[in-house]
Amino acid sequence: MNQLEVKKKKKLFFVSVLLLALIVVMFFISLSSGVIQIAPGDVVKTLLNQGTARQELVLFDFRLPGIVLALLIGAGLAVSGVILQGITQNELADPGILGINTGAGLAVVLFLYFFKNQLDPASSLSVFMMPFAALMGAVAAALIIYALAWKQGVNPIRLVLVGIGVNAGFAAFLTIFQLKMDPQDFRQATVWLTGDIWNANWSFVLALLPWMLILIPYAMSKARSLNVMNLGDEVASGLGTSVEGERRLLLFVAVALAGASVAAGGGIAFLGLVIPHIARKIMGPLHQYIIPVSVLLGALLLMVSDAIGKTLLAPTQIPVGIIVSILSAPYFVYLLIKTK
Repeated sequence: MNQLEVKKKKKLFFVSVLLLALIVVMFFISLSSGVIQIAPGDVVKTLLNQGTARQELVLFDFRLPGIVLALLIGAGLAVSGVILQGITQNELADPGILGINTGAGLAVVLFLYFFKNQLDPASSLSVFMMPFAALMGAVAAALIIYALAWKQGVNPIRLVLVGIGVNAGFAAFLTIFQLKMDPQDFRQATVWLTGDIWNANWSFVLALLPWMLILIPYAMSKARSLNVMNLGDEVASGLGTSVEGERRLLLFVAVALAGASVAAGGGIAFLGLVIPHIARKIMGPLHQYIIPVSVLLGALLLMVSDAIGKTLLAPTQIPVGIIVSILSAPYFVYLLIKTK
């Protein structure tokens, strides 16, 4: 192990500890703040099973599932963005911009539209079916994008441009089905599609957790492939990497992470775009360092956004996707200006 690698690993350890500390602080702030205020000391007592029945109800049944979902969704979208930027070699690639989030959202809206009367939205079957519906929509979007972008191989720039077009098409279909809904369902779908951790409960956490526990470590194991792909397709092929095979596999991982995240958190934009850039600024270009830092940064940003959305105009709750967009939009404009 050379000196530069040792230095990088020390930096990764320091950054990870700092981010974990901030996540823990934000965790307790989120638990204590809201319409019903609970003092930090009472939060600790309640977590140790020494709180009142009312405090246990608020923390364990309402706030804690939402916080855990924010952690999982933030991590999933961030890693999805890292992968998409790596396989397309495009700094502006993102599951929202490429149409993957919209495809997943369309599938969930169709699922709710056609099966709302047949299934109880809070039932276990409905909760566990929604991530699969979102995955099918995300996979369908990815297949359409990949097929249209194929021309004796997939050019990364062409892949992004086709994704933008497919995103617009799916958005149009979403609008059509929203107009066919009754006003209450239309409002709920609109809020959710802007990015909203809705119906947060432990069943949703259990439905989302396996996706993240399997796919994020797998993405980390593919860091070397992403590093090689950044050198360009020709160089990657020359180094013995099956470029198209790896690109398809990693695209599926990114799609699955984005689809499952959209099922639980709606169409949260920009997070998968800006987090990889921030992680790259901190850790450099190697994905074995970018991915773990992105996991922590994504989780932290969504926790902060969720806390702001719940407390800024309390008791009215601002969808978390709007807060993420407000926080991330200036950085997105900066990237547009900087990118050649």
